[in-house]
Amino acid sequence: MLNLINETVSFINKKTNFKPQYGIILGTGLGGLVSEIKIEHELNYKDIPNFPVSTVEGHSGKLIFGTLGGKKVVAMQGRFHFYEGYEMWQVTYPVRVMKYLGIKSLFISNASGGVNPDFEIGEIMIINDHINLMPNPLIGKNIDEFGARFPDMSQAYDKKLIKKAIKIAENNNIKISQGVYTGVTGPTLETPSEYKYFRIIGSDAVGMSTVPEVIIANQMKIPCFAISIITDLGVPGKIVKVTHEDVQKVAAKQETKMTFIIKNLLKEL
Repeated sequence: MLNLINETVSFINKKTNFKPQYGIILGTGLGGLVSEIKIEHELNYKDIPNFPVSTVEGHSGKLIFGTLGGKKVVAMQGRFHFYEGYEMWQVTYPVRVMKYLGIKSLFISNASGGVNPDFEIGEIMIINDHINLMPNPLIGKNIDEFGARFPDMSQAYDKKLIKKAIKIAENNNIKISQGVYTGVTGPTLETPSEYKYFRIIGSDAVGMSTVPEVIIANQMKIPCFAISIITDLGVPGKIVKVTHEDVQKVAAKQETKMTFIIKNLLKEL
């Protein structure tokens, strides 16, 4: 895999001659943050050697290079999911590429279902921990250049970044919560009993992404900040039929607040 990454990074460097400081992964319906980026380069995933291609509606499939909050960033406008049929190494491949491009921290967003009874639709939740119910992306032969065989996950989400983000939200009257995100394979949305199970094991929200990328980032010593928009509720008495289109609409409505937090968080780094 190291040869593949070197090939990808070499291609990107030749095309952009851009050295990003921070990486951003944008989830379902959350690609609009790109409009805040002063874009210098755009690369379609299909044109990048060894890169997967987004197949899900709401994921554009572009790698964006530019400035946000006064910092140089590389942003994924659209991510990859295990349920699309990709292997876990492909799902997380961009994180390894970003590391070799030089990023210092990784910012991740997603849309998720809330199982915390105190949550409302549209709730913005900073992820402070996760539960992984997906195949672990580190299964297989370890490549020493990437990091430890058994990486520590006791602080998978950077406490300093979380603290700064909470302060930004409070100073700007943005309602925000913290919670545990549980990663599942999908692509089915959850049954009422599954929602109940997730709550019992300690979840506040559940989704089909983020966790694999965070595991890889931690192995490669990249501090992570992740934020989730609660687009539907898996709470008894509040469960209704939900479509992917519904998820996109709710995410888009709250996107400006999420964008504000990430943009100002970058300013402070």
